Amino acid sequence: MLTNDILNALKGYTVNMQKDITFVLQVGEHGKRQELKDFLSSIASVSDRLAFEERDTATLRSPISFLLEVDGADSGVRFSGIPGGHEFNSLVLAILHLSGTPIKLDDTLRSMIAGITDKLDFQVYVSLSCHNCPDVVQSLNQFAAINDCISSEMIDGGLYPELVTENNIQGVPTVLLNGKPFATGKIDTSVIVSKLLEAYPGIKDTKPGPQNALPLQDVTVVGGGPAGVSAAIYAARKGLKVTMIAERFGGQVKDTMGIENLISVSKTTGPELSGALMAHLNDYDVTLKEHVRVAQVDKGPVKTLTLTSGEQIRTRSLIVATGAQWRKLGVPGEDENVGQGVAYCPHCDGPFFKGKDVAVIGGGNSGIEAALDLAGIVKSVTVFEFLPDLKADQVLVDQAMKRDNITIVKNAATREISASGGKVTGLQYQDRASGATKQWDGAGVFIQIGLVPNSGFLKGVIDLSPYGEVIINEKGETSEGGIFACGDVTTVPYKQIVIAMGEGAKASLAAFEYLMMGQNEQLAA
Repeated sequence: MLTNDILNALKGYTVNMQKDITFVLQVGEHGKRQELKDFLSSIASVSDRLAFEERDTATLRSPISFLLEVDGADSGVRFSGIPGGHEFNSLVLAILHLSGTPIKLDDTLRSMIAGITDKLDFQVYVSLSCHNCPDVVQSLNQFAAINDCISSEMIDGGLYPELVTENNIQGVPTVLLNGKPFATGKIDTSVIVSKLLEAYPGIKDTKPGPQNALPLQDVTVVGGGPAGVSAAIYAARKGLKVTMIAERFGGQVKDTMGIENLISVSKTTGPELSGALMAHLNDYDVTLKEHVRVAQVDKGPVKTLTLTSGEQIRTRSLIVATGAQWRKLGVPGEDENVGQGVAYCPHCDGPFFKGKDVAVIGGGNSGIEAALDLAGIVKSVTVFEFLPDLKADQVLVDQAMKRDNITIVKNAATREISASGGKVTGLQYQDRASGATKQWDGAGVFIQIGLVPNSGFLKGVIDLSPYGEVIINEKGETSEGGIFACGDVTTVPYKQIVIAMGEGAKASLAAFEYLMMGQNEQLAA
Protein backbone atom coordinates (compact mmCIF):
# COMPACT_ATOMS: atom_id res chain seq x y z
CA MET A 1 0.00 0.00 0.00
CA LEU A 2 2.92 2.33 0.77
CA THR A 3 5.63 2.56 -1.88
CA ASN A 4 9.33 2.52 -1.10
CA ASP A 5 9.52 6.18 -2.07
CA ILE A 6 6.89 7.05 0.54
CA LEU A 7 8.57 4.93 3.21
CA ASN A 8 11.95 6.53 2.48
CA ALA A 9 10.35 9.97 2.78
CA LEU A 10 8.83 8.95 6.12
CA LYS A 11 12.28 7.90 7.35
CA GLY A 12 13.49 11.40 6.68
CA TYR A 13 10.49 13.01 8.39
CA THR A 14 10.84 10.87 11.54
CA VAL A 15 14.60 11.11 12.05
CA ASN A 16 14.22 13.91 14.63
CA MET A 17 11.41 12.35 16.67
CA GLN A 18 11.92 13.07 20.38
CA LYS A 19 9.22 10.77 21.82
CA ASP A 20 8.04 7.22 21.19
CA ILE A 21 4.78 6.77 19.29
CA THR A 22 2.80 3.52 19.36
CA PHE A 23 -0.08 2.71 17.02
CA VAL A 24 -2.63 0.76 19.09
CA LEU A 25 -5.09 -1.12 16.85
CA GLN A 26 -8.31 -2.50 18.31
CA VAL A 27 -8.62 -6.29 18.15
CA GLY A 28 -11.47 -7.97 16.26
CA GLU A 29 -12.58 -8.93 12.77
CA HIS A 30 -13.22 -6.66 9.81
CA GLY A 31 -12.75 -6.99 6.06
CA LYS A 32 -10.39 -4.01 5.99
CA ARG A 33 -8.47 -4.83 9.17
CA GLN A 34 -5.56 -6.65 7.54
CA GLU A 35 -5.04 -3.78 5.12
CA LEU A 36 -4.95 -1.33 8.03
CA LYS A 37 -2.62 -3.62 9.98
CA ASP A 38 -0.18 -3.81 7.05
CA PHE A 39 -0.46 -0.04 6.58
CA LEU A 40 0.44 0.75 10.21
CA SER A 41 3.16 -1.90 10.38
CA SER A 42 4.82 -0.40 7.29
CA ILE A 43 4.83 3.06 8.82
CA ALA A 44 6.17 1.73 12.15
CA SER A 45 9.07 0.08 10.30
CA VAL A 46 10.65 3.41 9.31
CA SER A 47 11.80 4.42 12.82
CA ASP A 48 12.86 2.82 16.10
CA ARG A 49 10.64 5.37 17.83
CA LEU A 50 7.53 3.98 16.11
CA ALA A 51 5.80 0.79 17.20
CA PHE A 52 2.63 -1.15 16.37
CA GLU A 53 0.47 -3.14 18.79
CA GLU A 54 -2.90 -4.89 18.72
CA ARG A 55 -4.84 -4.48 21.92
CA ASP A 56 -8.38 -4.70 23.25
CA THR A 57 -9.05 -1.05 24.09
CA ALA A 58 -12.43 0.12 25.32
CA THR A 59 -11.88 3.63 24.01
CA LEU A 60 -11.65 2.49 20.37
CA ARG A 61 -14.68 2.24 18.11
CA SER A 62 -14.07 -0.89 16.03
CA PRO A 63 -11.45 -3.34 14.71
CA ILE A 64 -10.41 -0.71 12.15
CA SER A 65 -9.86 2.00 14.78
CA PHE A 66 -6.49 2.89 16.24
CA LEU A 67 -5.06 5.45 18.60
CA LEU A 68 -1.64 7.03 19.04
CA GLU A 69 0.17 6.63 22.34
CA VAL A 70 3.01 8.98 23.28
CA ASP A 71 5.60 7.41 25.58
CA GLY A 72 2.90 4.97 26.68
CA ALA A 73 0.17 7.55 27.31
CA ASP A 74 -3.01 8.00 25.24
CA SER A 75 -2.63 11.16 23.14
CA GLY A 76 -6.34 11.55 22.45
CA VAL A 77 -5.72 11.25 18.70
CA ARG A 78 -7.68 8.47 16.98
CA PHE A 79 -8.39 7.31 13.46
CA SER A 80 -11.34 5.11 12.53
CA GLY A 81 -10.59 3.84 9.05
CA ILE A 82 -7.47 3.78 6.91
CA PRO A 83 -6.08 7.33 6.68
CA GLY A 84 -5.03 7.21 3.06
CA GLY A 85 -5.70 9.74 0.32
CA HIS A 86 -5.78 13.29 1.62
CA GLU A 87 -5.81 12.04 5.21
CA PHE A 88 -2.38 10.39 5.01
CA ASN A 89 -0.81 13.77 5.74
CA SER A 90 -3.05 14.08 8.79
CA LEU A 91 -1.58 10.89 10.24
CA VAL A 92 2.01 11.88 9.43
CA LEU A 93 1.58 15.33 10.98
CA ALA A 94 -0.03 13.80 14.08
CA ILE A 95 3.00 11.54 14.50
CA LEU A 96 5.43 14.42 14.13
CA HIS A 97 3.57 16.87 16.37
CA LEU A 98 3.01 14.33 19.13
CA SER A 99 6.67 13.29 19.02
CA GLY A 100 8.06 16.77 19.49
CA THR A 101 7.98 18.62 16.16
CA PRO A 102 6.87 22.19 16.91
CA ILE A 103 3.24 22.94 16.12
CA LYS A 104 3.00 25.99 13.89
CA LEU A 105 0.18 27.65 15.75
CA ASP A 106 0.00 31.28 16.78
CA ASP A 107 0.97 31.77 20.46
CA THR A 108 -2.32 33.49 21.24
CA LEU A 109 -4.37 30.66 19.78
CA ARG A 110 -2.17 28.04 21.46
CA SER A 111 -2.70 29.70 24.85
CA MET A 112 -6.45 29.82 24.32
CA ILE A 113 -6.63 26.12 23.43
CA ALA A 114 -4.42 25.20 26.36
CA GLY A 115 -6.74 27.15 28.66
CA ILE A 116 -9.78 24.93 28.01
CA THR A 117 -10.56 22.84 31.08
CA ASP A 118 -13.75 21.09 29.93
CA LYS A 119 -13.56 17.65 28.33
CA LEU A 120 -13.92 18.05 24.54
CA ASP A 121 -14.35 14.89 22.46
CA PHE A 122 -14.37 15.72 18.73
CA GLN A 123 -15.42 13.33 15.97
CA VAL A 124 -14.70 14.37 12.38
CA TYR A 125 -16.52 12.54 9.60
CA VAL A 126 -14.49 12.69 6.40
CA SER A 127 -14.30 11.42 2.85
CA LEU A 128 -10.84 10.44 1.68
CA SER A 129 -11.48 12.41 -1.53
CA CYS A 130 -12.26 15.61 0.39
CA HIS A 131 -9.49 18.19 0.22
CA ASN A 132 -11.00 20.36 2.98
CA CYS A 133 -11.32 17.58 5.55
CA PRO A 134 -7.58 17.22 6.38
CA ASP A 135 -7.39 20.85 7.55
CA VAL A 136 -10.08 20.16 10.15
CA VAL A 137 -8.61 16.80 11.21
CA GLN A 138 -5.11 18.25 11.50
CA SER A 139 -6.27 21.25 13.51
CA LEU A 140 -8.20 19.15 16.01
CA ASN A 141 -5.27 16.74 16.29
CA GLN A 142 -3.08 19.72 17.13
CA PHE A 143 -5.58 20.83 19.77
CA ALA A 144 -5.42 17.32 21.28
CA ALA A 145 -1.61 17.51 21.30
CA ILE A 146 -1.75 20.83 23.15
CA ASN A 147 -4.46 19.99 25.70
CA ASP A 148 -5.05 16.63 27.43
CA CYS A 149 -8.72 17.57 27.86
CA ILE A 150 -9.23 17.40 24.09
CA SER A 151 -9.52 14.28 21.95
CA SER A 152 -10.06 13.98 18.21
CA GLU A 153 -11.22 11.06 16.07
CA MET A 154 -11.18 10.94 12.28
CA ILE A 155 -14.01 8.73 10.96
CA ASP A 156 -14.02 7.63 7.32
CA GLY A 157 -17.71 7.87 6.45
CA GLY A 158 -17.29 5.34 3.65
CA LEU A 159 -16.38 2.62 6.17
CA TYR A 160 -19.05 3.51 8.72
CA PRO A 161 -22.31 3.84 6.73
CA GLU A 162 -24.38 3.01 9.80
CA LEU A 163 -22.92 6.02 11.66
CA VAL A 164 -23.44 8.23 8.63
CA THR A 165 -27.12 7.23 8.55
CA GLU A 166 -27.53 7.49 12.31
CA ASN A 167 -26.14 11.05 12.35
CA ASN A 168 -27.85 12.16 9.11
CA ILE A 169 -24.50 13.05 7.54
CA GLN A 170 -24.61 14.09 3.88
CA GLY A 171 -21.61 16.35 3.71
CA VAL A 172 -18.04 16.51 4.91
CA PRO A 173 -16.32 17.54 6.98
CA THR A 174 -18.94 17.09 9.70
CA VAL A 175 -17.78 17.64 13.26
CA LEU A 176 -19.50 16.34 16.38
CA LEU A 177 -18.51 17.60 19.81
CA ASN A 178 -19.28 15.34 22.75
CA GLY A 179 -21.70 13.44 20.53
CA LYS A 180 -23.68 16.49 19.37
CA PRO A 181 -23.53 18.42 16.03
CA PHE A 182 -20.87 21.12 16.17
CA ALA A 183 -20.09 22.16 12.59
CA THR A 184 -20.72 20.87 9.11
CA GLY A 185 -20.22 21.70 5.46
CA LYS A 186 -17.53 24.10 4.33
CA ILE A 187 -15.72 24.61 7.62
CA ASP A 188 -12.12 25.25 8.53
CA THR A 189 -10.03 25.93 11.59
CA SER A 190 -11.20 29.52 11.94
CA VAL A 191 -14.83 28.35 12.12
CA ILE A 192 -13.93 25.85 14.84
CA VAL A 193 -12.01 28.51 16.78
CA SER A 194 -14.93 30.98 16.48
CA LYS A 195 -17.36 28.36 17.77
CA LEU A 196 -15.06 27.52 20.67
CA LEU A 197 -14.79 31.22 21.53
CA GLU A 198 -18.59 31.42 21.58
CA ALA A 199 -18.89 28.35 23.78
CA TYR A 200 -15.95 29.20 26.05
CA PRO A 201 -15.56 33.02 26.04
CA GLY A 202 -13.30 32.84 29.08
CA ILE A 203 -10.43 31.36 27.06
CA LYS A 204 -9.79 34.79 25.57
CA ASP A 205 -8.30 35.71 28.93
CA THR A 206 -5.59 33.04 28.57
CA LYS A 207 -3.76 34.80 25.75
CA PRO A 208 -0.12 35.84 26.21
CA GLY A 209 0.49 38.99 28.19
CA PRO A 210 1.25 42.48 26.83
CA GLN A 211 4.97 41.77 26.89
CA ASN A 212 4.43 39.39 23.97
CA ALA A 213 2.29 41.78 21.94
CA LEU A 214 3.50 42.73 18.49
CA PRO A 215 5.24 46.08 18.11
CA LEU A 216 3.76 48.72 15.84
CA GLN A 217 3.57 47.22 12.34
CA ASP A 218 4.29 49.06 9.10
CA VAL A 219 1.86 46.98 7.03
CA THR A 220 -0.84 44.57 8.13
CA VAL A 221 -2.43 42.42 5.45
CA VAL A 222 -5.84 40.92 6.16
CA GLY A 223 -6.41 37.86 3.99
CA GLY A 224 -4.27 34.87 3.00
CA GLY A 225 -5.24 34.26 -0.62
CA PRO A 226 -3.23 35.13 -3.76
CA ALA A 227 -3.83 38.88 -3.35
CA GLY A 228 -2.88 38.90 0.32
CA VAL A 229 0.25 36.79 -0.12
CA SER A 230 1.38 38.96 -3.02
CA ALA A 231 0.87 42.10 -0.94
CA ALA A 232 2.71 40.67 2.07
CA ILE A 233 5.69 39.51 0.02
CA TYR A 234 6.04 42.85 -1.77
CA ALA A 235 5.89 44.69 1.56
CA ALA A 236 8.41 42.36 3.22
CA ARG A 237 10.81 42.81 0.30
CA LYS A 238 10.82 46.53 1.13
CA GLY A 239 12.12 45.75 4.61
CA LEU A 240 8.88 46.71 6.35
CA LYS A 241 7.43 45.12 9.49
CA VAL A 242 4.62 42.98 8.07
CA THR A 243 1.86 40.94 9.70
CA MET A 244 -0.67 38.80 7.84
CA ILE A 245 -4.02 37.86 9.39
CA ALA A 246 -5.50 34.87 7.57
CA GLU A 247 -8.76 33.30 8.63
CA ARG A 248 -7.99 30.54 6.14
CA PHE A 249 -4.69 30.53 4.30
CA GLY A 250 -5.26 30.08 0.57
CA GLY A 251 -8.81 31.39 0.70
CA GLN A 252 -11.21 30.32 -2.05
CA VAL A 253 -8.27 29.11 -4.15
CA LYS A 254 -7.91 26.15 -1.80
CA ASP A 255 -11.31 24.84 -2.99
CA THR A 256 -10.42 24.94 -6.70
CA MET A 257 -9.30 21.59 -8.04
CA GLY A 258 -8.30 22.54 -11.56
CA ILE A 259 -6.34 25.74 -12.36
CA GLU A 260 -5.18 26.09 -15.95
CA ASN A 261 -5.14 29.87 -16.46
CA LEU A 262 -2.36 30.96 -14.10
CA ILE A 263 0.12 32.21 -16.65
CA SER A 264 3.42 30.25 -16.75
CA VAL A 265 1.84 27.38 -14.77
CA SER A 266 0.04 25.22 -17.31
CA LYS A 267 -1.87 23.20 -14.72
CA THR A 268 -2.13 23.06 -10.94
CA THR A 269 -4.67 22.61 -8.16
CA GLY A 270 -5.86 24.88 -5.37
CA PRO A 271 -4.15 22.92 -2.59
CA GLU A 272 -0.90 22.81 -4.58
CA LEU A 273 -1.02 26.55 -5.26
CA SER A 274 -1.84 27.28 -1.60
CA GLY A 275 1.21 25.25 -0.59
CA ALA A 276 3.38 27.16 -3.04
CA LEU A 277 2.05 30.48 -1.70
CA MET A 278 2.92 29.45 1.85
CA ALA A 279 6.39 28.28 0.82
CA HIS A 280 7.07 31.61 -0.91
CA LEU A 281 5.71 33.60 2.04
CA ASN A 282 7.99 31.65 4.39
CA ASP A 283 11.00 33.02 2.50
CA TYR A 284 10.31 36.40 4.13
CA ASP A 285 10.00 37.76 7.64
CA VAL A 286 6.21 37.97 7.85
CA THR A 287 4.30 37.39 11.09
CA LEU A 288 1.35 35.11 10.35
CA LYS A 289 -1.78 35.20 12.52
CA GLU A 290 -3.83 32.29 11.20
CA HIS A 291 -7.34 30.96 12.00
CA VAL A 292 -8.60 34.26 13.44
CA ARG A 293 -10.65 37.10 11.97
CA VAL A 294 -10.60 40.87 12.34
CA ALA A 295 -13.61 41.84 14.41
CA GLN A 296 -13.06 45.60 14.43
CA VAL A 297 -10.95 48.26 12.73
CA ASP A 298 -10.34 51.60 14.47
CA LYS A 299 -9.24 54.31 12.07
CA GLY A 300 -6.59 56.94 12.53
CA PRO A 301 -2.98 57.63 11.53
CA VAL A 302 -2.30 54.36 13.33
CA LYS A 303 -5.00 51.76 12.79
CA THR A 304 -5.93 49.34 15.58
CA LEU A 305 -7.22 45.91 14.60
CA THR A 306 -9.08 43.85 17.19
CA LEU A 307 -9.08 40.12 16.41
CA THR A 308 -11.72 37.57 17.36
CA SER A 309 -9.15 36.19 19.81
CA GLY A 310 -9.18 39.50 21.67
CA GLU A 311 -5.66 40.38 20.54
CA GLN A 312 -5.02 43.88 19.16
CA ILE A 313 -2.57 44.87 16.43
CA ARG A 314 -1.48 48.47 15.78
CA THR A 315 -0.38 49.23 12.24
CA ARG A 316 0.65 52.27 10.18
CA SER A 317 -1.08 50.95 7.08
CA LEU A 318 -3.65 48.27 6.30
CA ILE A 319 -4.17 46.17 3.16
CA VAL A 320 -7.52 44.38 2.91
CA ALA A 321 -7.40 41.20 0.81
CA THR A 322 -10.20 39.17 2.39
CA GLY A 323 -11.61 37.83 -0.89
CA ALA A 324 -15.11 36.43 -1.12
CA GLN A 325 -17.24 33.48 -0.04
CA TRP A 326 -19.94 31.36 -1.65
CA ARG A 327 -23.09 33.33 -2.37
CA LYS A 328 -26.24 31.81 -0.92
CA LEU A 329 -29.57 31.46 -2.70
CA GLY A 330 -31.49 32.89 0.23
CA VAL A 331 -34.48 30.60 -0.24
CA PRO A 332 -36.39 28.53 2.34
CA GLY A 333 -34.75 25.20 3.06
CA GLU A 334 -31.19 26.29 2.23
CA ASP A 335 -29.64 27.09 5.60
CA GLU A 336 -31.71 24.45 7.38
CA ASN A 337 -30.33 21.67 5.18
CA VAL A 338 -26.64 22.50 4.84
CA GLY A 339 -24.89 19.18 5.28
CA GLN A 340 -28.17 17.33 4.85
CA GLY A 341 -28.30 17.57 1.06
CA VAL A 342 -27.47 21.25 0.49
CA ALA A 343 -23.80 21.64 -0.43
CA TYR A 344 -21.38 24.16 -1.93
CA CYS A 345 -18.39 21.93 -2.72
CA PRO A 346 -18.92 19.16 -5.30
CA HIS A 347 -15.41 17.77 -4.74
CA CYS A 348 -16.04 17.25 -1.02
CA ASP A 349 -19.65 16.16 -0.93
CA GLY A 350 -20.19 14.56 -4.34
CA PRO A 351 -19.27 11.03 -3.16
CA PHE A 352 -22.19 11.08 -0.70
CA PHE A 353 -24.62 11.20 -3.62
CA LYS A 354 -23.30 8.28 -5.62
CA GLY A 355 -26.07 6.84 -7.78
CA LYS A 356 -28.51 9.63 -6.85
CA ASP A 357 -30.12 12.55 -8.68
CA VAL A 358 -28.67 15.96 -7.83
CA ALA A 359 -29.17 19.56 -8.90
CA VAL A 360 -26.64 22.31 -9.51
CA ILE A 361 -27.88 25.89 -9.15
CA GLY A 362 -25.96 28.21 -11.44
CA GLY A 363 -24.93 28.09 -15.08
CA GLY A 364 -21.63 29.96 -14.88
CA ASN A 365 -18.20 28.37 -15.02
CA SER A 366 -18.43 27.13 -11.43
CA GLY A 367 -21.85 25.58 -11.99
CA ILE A 368 -20.98 23.76 -15.21
CA GLU A 369 -17.64 22.59 -13.81
CA ALA A 370 -19.51 21.23 -10.79
CA ALA A 371 -21.98 19.44 -13.05
CA LEU A 372 -19.15 17.83 -15.00
CA ASP A 373 -17.43 16.72 -11.78
CA LEU A 374 -20.63 15.27 -10.37
CA ALA A 375 -21.67 13.55 -13.60
CA GLY A 376 -19.02 10.89 -13.09
CA ILE A 377 -20.31 10.06 -9.61
CA VAL A 378 -24.07 10.55 -9.43
CA LYS A 379 -26.96 9.12 -11.42
CA SER A 380 -27.98 12.44 -12.99
CA VAL A 381 -27.30 16.17 -12.74
CA THR A 382 -29.84 18.89 -13.49
CA VAL A 383 -28.41 22.39 -13.88
CA PHE A 384 -30.79 25.27 -13.11
CA GLU A 385 -29.80 28.63 -14.61
CA PHE A 386 -31.73 31.80 -13.72
CA LEU A 387 -31.02 33.58 -17.02
CA PRO A 388 -32.22 32.55 -20.52
CA ASP A 389 -28.63 31.62 -21.46
CA LEU A 390 -25.71 29.96 -19.71
CA LYS A 391 -22.86 32.21 -18.58
CA ALA A 392 -20.16 29.53 -18.65
CA ASP A 393 -17.35 29.39 -21.20
CA GLN A 394 -18.43 27.62 -24.37
CA VAL A 395 -15.78 24.92 -23.98
CA LEU A 396 -17.41 23.89 -20.70
CA VAL A 397 -20.92 24.07 -22.11
CA ASP A 398 -19.88 21.85 -25.03
CA GLN A 399 -18.51 19.24 -22.60
CA ALA A 400 -21.72 19.31 -20.56
CA MET A 401 -23.87 18.86 -23.66
CA LYS A 402 -21.98 15.66 -24.46
CA ARG A 403 -22.91 14.04 -21.13
CA ASP A 404 -26.03 11.89 -21.24
CA ASN A 405 -26.73 12.40 -17.55
CA ILE A 406 -26.57 16.22 -17.51
CA THR A 407 -29.79 18.17 -18.11
CA ILE A 408 -29.82 21.96 -18.32
CA VAL A 409 -32.89 23.99 -17.37
CA LYS A 410 -32.66 27.69 -18.29
CA ASN A 411 -34.77 30.64 -17.18
CA ALA A 412 -35.48 28.90 -13.88
CA ALA A 413 -35.78 30.66 -10.51
CA THR A 414 -35.28 28.39 -7.52
CA ARG A 415 -37.95 29.15 -4.91
CA GLU A 416 -37.53 26.54 -2.18
CA ILE A 417 -35.49 23.50 -1.23
CA SER A 418 -37.67 20.77 0.21
CA ALA A 419 -36.67 18.13 2.73
CA SER A 420 -38.17 15.28 4.71
CA GLY A 421 -36.78 13.41 7.69
CA GLY A 422 -33.73 15.64 7.79
CA LYS A 423 -32.75 15.01 4.16
CA VAL A 424 -33.25 16.99 0.96
CA THR A 425 -35.94 15.56 -1.32
CA GLY A 426 -35.98 18.14 -4.12
CA LEU A 427 -36.66 21.74 -4.97
CA GLN A 428 -39.37 23.97 -6.37
CA TYR A 429 -38.57 26.37 -9.18
CA GLN A 430 -40.46 28.85 -11.30
CA ASP A 431 -40.31 28.79 -15.09
CA ARG A 432 -39.62 32.49 -15.64
CA ALA A 433 -41.03 32.39 -19.16
CA SER A 434 -44.43 30.91 -18.28
CA GLY A 435 -44.60 31.74 -14.58
CA ALA A 436 -45.45 28.13 -13.77
CA THR A 437 -44.10 26.55 -10.59
CA LYS A 438 -42.46 23.18 -11.12
CA GLN A 439 -40.98 20.45 -8.93
CA TRP A 440 -37.67 18.65 -9.25
CA ASP A 441 -37.09 15.56 -7.13
CA GLY A 442 -33.61 14.58 -6.00
CA ALA A 443 -31.29 14.01 -3.06
CA GLY A 444 -28.82 16.88 -3.30
CA VAL A 445 -28.59 20.55 -4.26
CA PHE A 446 -25.18 22.06 -5.05
CA ILE A 447 -25.25 25.86 -5.05
CA GLN A 448 -22.82 27.57 -7.42
CA ILE A 449 -24.08 31.12 -7.96
CA GLY A 450 -20.96 33.13 -7.43
CA LEU A 451 -19.31 34.89 -4.53
CA VAL A 452 -20.03 37.67 -2.04
CA PRO A 453 -17.17 39.88 -0.75
CA ASN A 454 -15.91 39.36 2.81
CA SER A 455 -16.21 43.00 3.83
CA GLY A 456 -18.66 43.00 6.74
CA PHE A 457 -16.05 44.12 9.27
CA LEU A 458 -15.36 47.24 7.17
CA LYS A 459 -18.85 48.78 7.29
CA GLY A 460 -18.55 52.32 8.57
CA VAL A 461 -14.77 52.19 8.17
CA ILE A 462 -14.36 52.69 4.41
CA ASP A 463 -16.71 53.14 1.46
CA LEU A 464 -18.30 50.00 0.03
CA SER A 465 -20.28 49.51 -3.17
CA PRO A 466 -23.97 48.49 -3.06
CA TYR A 467 -22.72 44.91 -3.52
CA GLY A 468 -20.39 45.14 -0.51
CA GLU A 469 -17.19 45.46 -2.55
CA VAL A 470 -14.45 47.79 -1.29
CA ILE A 471 -14.31 50.81 -3.57
CA ILE A 472 -10.73 51.46 -4.71
CA ASN A 473 -8.93 53.62 -7.25
CA GLU A 474 -6.26 52.56 -9.73
CA LYS A 475 -3.66 52.35 -6.94
CA GLY A 476 -5.74 50.24 -4.57
CA GLU A 477 -6.45 53.21 -2.30
CA THR A 478 -9.73 53.31 -0.39
CA SER A 479 -11.72 56.24 1.02
CA GLU A 480 -9.57 56.18 4.17
CA GLY A 481 -5.93 57.24 4.14
CA GLY A 482 -3.54 54.38 4.85
CA ILE A 483 -6.10 51.67 4.09
CA PHE A 484 -5.68 49.83 0.79
CA ALA A 485 -7.51 46.86 -0.74
CA CYS A 486 -6.95 44.28 -3.45
CA GLY A 487 -8.38 41.12 -4.97
CA ASP A 488 -11.92 39.74 -5.04
CA VAL A 489 -13.12 41.89 -2.12
CA THR A 490 -12.77 45.03 -4.26
CA THR A 491 -14.57 46.68 -7.18
CA VAL A 492 -11.88 45.54 -9.61
CA PRO A 493 -13.63 43.51 -12.33
CA TYR A 494 -12.77 39.96 -13.40
CA LYS A 495 -12.17 37.89 -10.28
CA GLN A 496 -9.14 35.87 -11.38
CA ILE A 497 -6.09 34.54 -9.52
CA VAL A 498 -3.59 36.24 -11.78
CA ILE A 499 -5.43 39.57 -11.45
CA ALA A 500 -5.59 39.23 -7.66
CA MET A 501 -1.84 38.68 -7.49
CA GLY A 502 -1.18 41.78 -9.54
CA GLU A 503 -3.61 43.84 -7.49
CA GLY A 504 -1.91 42.67 -4.31
CA ALA A 505 1.46 43.83 -5.56
CA LYS A 506 -0.03 47.15 -6.61
CA ALA A 507 -1.69 47.76 -3.24
CA SER A 508 1.53 46.93 -1.42
CA LEU A 509 3.56 49.32 -3.56
CA ALA A 510 0.96 52.00 -2.90
CA ALA A 511 1.18 51.36 0.85
CA PHE A 512 4.97 51.63 0.70
CA GLU A 513 4.67 54.92 -1.16
CA TYR A 514 2.20 56.15 1.47
CA LEU A 515 4.62 55.30 4.27
CA MET A 516 7.67 56.74 2.51
CA MET A 517 5.90 60.00 1.77
CA GLY A 518 5.73 60.56 5.53
CA GLN A 519 1.97 60.89 5.69
CA ASN A 520 2.11 59.60 9.27
CA GLU A 521 5.79 60.18 10.00
CA GLN A 522 4.90 61.76 13.32
CA LEU A 523 4.01 58.23 14.49
CA ALA A 524 6.97 56.42 12.92
CA ALA A 525 8.89 56.66 16.17
